[in-house]
Amino acid sequence: MTDPLNAQAQSYQAPTDILKDRVIMVTGAGDGIGRAAALAYASHGATVLLVGRTQVKLERVYDQIINDGGPRPSIAILDFKTAIADSYESLGIQVEQEFGQLDGLLNNAGMLGHRAPIEQFPVGSFMEVMHINVNAQFVLTRTLLPLLKKSSDASLIFTSSGVGRKGRAFWGAYAVSKFATEGLMQVLADELENTPVRTNSINPGATRTNMRAAAYPGEDPLSVKTAEEIMSPYLFLMGPDSKAVNGASINCQS
Repeated sequence: MTDPLNAQAQSYQAPTDILKDRVIMVTGAGDGIGRAAALAYASHGATVLLVGRTQVKLERVYDQIINDGGPRPSIAILDFKTAIADSYESLGIQVEQEFGQLDGLLNNAGMLGHRAPIEQFPVGSFMEVMHINVNAQFVLTRTLLPLLKKSSDASLIFTSSGVGRKGRAFWGAYAVSKFATEGLMQVLADELENTPVRTNSINPGATRTNMRAAAYPGEDPLSVKTAEEIMSPYLFLMGPDSKAVNGASINCQS
């Protein structure tokens, strides 16, 4: 049974200019859910900072936003696997110098890693997944929080998963990383309760992405929703209509 907040998010119809004059960063913006979110935010008036590791993919999203008549976005190349402290600091400086504000951050970038029993899980793979899905999100968020707190109404969104709310066999590092993501979200929501920054998480559910195809190679991709079809909660949480929502774990699908 869907609770009222999830129902509200899933059925949300965003007004056309709900994100006008807002600057929003989306990580993993070159493909999948990140791409869909960046396009959705831009189509509702936001200036989007596209963050990812593949220039050509980000340029395609950039071009589509321009072609669709959205505000001119910006591109920042950042590979969470290899990024060092200076990489994050440089990104923060870029945002402040280019825009002077940051009103939203969608922590969307992540990796699946191996699907295997914990007893047989490759140690190196476990460390890599935890680094990209947890450590990098922490460092990026920590770096950008001073900018977010300057906004009059800022939204910080983490990407969760069903296996990060109830563990399942063979999901290994990915599941553990998403449990950690939920924990980081909850800690931040409590710490930032009396600031302009609200913090929540989104579980996209079964979505037609490359990561989903890797996790379920035998699944018919047409049997699950596209990223574009699950954007209502992303728009709801990023805009002012969710100003009172903090510390919530939202599901995109019932």
